[in-house]
Amino acid sequence: MWPAWIDILGSGSNNRAMTKPEAVRRIKSYSAANGYVYQYCFHEVNRVLLDGAAAGEFIYAISVDRATSFGLRIFVMQAALDAWTRVNGRVLTSSEEYAVAKIRLFQAFDEGMVPRTAEGAAELRLMVDETNLEELLRALNI
Repeated sequence: MWPAWIDILGSGSNNRAMTKPEAVRRIKSYSAANGYVYQYCFHEVNRVLLDGAAAGEFIYAISVDRATSFGLRIFVMQAALDAWTRVNGRVLTSSEEYAVAKIRLFQAFDEGMVPRTAEGAAELRLMVDETNLEELLRALNI
């Protein structure tokens, strides 16, 4: 008869913890009005303070040449969302907030604002605030 302790470690299990699977990212293309074709995929969203003000930070992985990619951040300012809520009597859903950020990304593509390298992207601040939220929501028929 084998002793029971042979196959059991101190943690109570002899199975190693499984690593989390990598998230599957759908890479999409966007043909901009400026003639460039960009590849992008959504990476993550965070709630941050930007210059002391609350914002949603939407991060996209962008590629201009299909060989390299870099992160591009879009900040959706909470003050703009709060002002819209007061006027319209309802809160934008998280899906609507994501859609506004994505439309802002497309706008930056069309205007040629997206740099071709990571160095330029680090300094770029794409904003959704009181000055452009209504325009972006109109593009979404909201």
